[in-house]
Amino acid sequence: MSKKTILLIGTYDTKGPELRYLEDCICAQGGNVLSMDISVLGEPDSPTDISKHEVAAAAGLSIEEVIALGDENRAFRAMSKGAVARVLGAFGQNRFDAMLAIGGTLGTDLALDCAQALPLGVPKYVVSTVSYSPLIPPHRLAPDIQMILWSGGLFGVNSICKSSLSQAAGAIVGAAKAAVVPDYSKPLIGMTSLGSTCLRYMKFLTPELEKRGFEVAVFHSTGMGGMAFEKLAAEGAFACVMDFCLQEFGNLLAGSVASSGADRLTNAGRVGTPQMVAPGALDLIDLAGWQEVPPQYQDRPFHEHNRLIKSAVFNASERRAWIREVADRLEQATGPTHFFLPLRGVEEWDREGQDAYDPASLAAMNDEARQVISKVVPLSEVDAHINDVAFSEAVLTQFDAWVAQGIVSADRK
Repeated sequence: MSKKTILLIGTYDTKGPELRYLEDCICAQGGNVLSMDISVLGEPDSPTDISKHEVAAAAGLSIEEVIALGDENRAFRAMSKGAVARVLGAFGQNRFDAMLAIGGTLGTDLALDCAQALPLGVPKYVVSTVSYSPLIPPHRLAPDIQMILWSGGLFGVNSICKSSLSQAAGAIVGAAKAAVVPDYSKPLIGMTSLGSTCLRYMKFLTPELEKRGFEVAVFHSTGMGGMAFEKLAAEGAFACVMDFCLQEFGNLLAGSVASSGADRLTNAGRVGTPQMVAPGALDLIDLAGWQEVPPQYQDRPFHEHNRLIKSAVFNASERRAWIREVADRLEQATGPTHFFLPLRGVEEWDREGQDAYDPASLAAMNDEARQVISKVVPLSEVDAHINDVAFSEAVLTQFDAWVAQGIVSADRK
């Protein structure tokens, strides 16, 4: 196995000893280092592979012009723009296999941009003084990012921070060695769901789609899963999308922390990927387990899934509003789109006798979909619950028609 090269990002003027310690750890683990300096004011104690001057130039500025911006925030926003450009350029030239960055809030802010710019599957590790802090909103996190707290590392190298740094070095070298590059020899179907209890259609659809020569990737729509799904959709990785869980979309509109970002339900349509959509779990707002239930949801049907997540039910007016938002986004799609409307329920707790059962609100959502979605894309009503086999059979019928028409191809992309 050839040596793996780690792109190491940090402010070599203020964190030189820590970064050099990381370099030694990476080399001791059998890796190589491609160093990138993102400092502004000072100079590193020895040259780096990618200098701060090159980073600034990639943002269209000299380092003097970056300094002249007048404050740290503006300077690092400019350096972040240049760093992303340099990272993508170096990756496109196959100069590194994985990324490792260290920083406080400024360095972390820049590192998050670099991590998001890299494709899913490229190992990304950040050693940060604010690792997994509530200061970092979910939408700033690359779907496959790894972080570790820079314990005791605010100033100088000591035995405490060496523990974090050495773990990070070992983790990123190991990840680079072990990472399996995605194989697109089979056309890939991107599917969203919510666990395998709340939504179960993937258990029927996956083997059927595999029989037809497709690979299926099912994304757990609790925030980060939807971010990964949307990132791959934006890259055109899917031959077809089966976006049957819109729970994150409802969360986004209602302001829940369990959101996957503002671009939910947009990227497949933007790049023209054929997409099938259904309102799975669009009846629920997810709340963090540690949250108090907001007053406006306290009189609603309620389901506590575990200590991490609990859900309240959207009312009829909210569901109508969410459906209108779905229609707005589907109308922007540049590729074939088909909407499936399961009339008897949109997730497992939306059945008679279950926690989230609210037939009047479900009827209102169905009525709104008939009025607004049917005007922008083809809509198929399915007289079944979304977890019934009849729903999956309706999906397969439409999918097979798309394959027969050449809309979806079983050939390698």
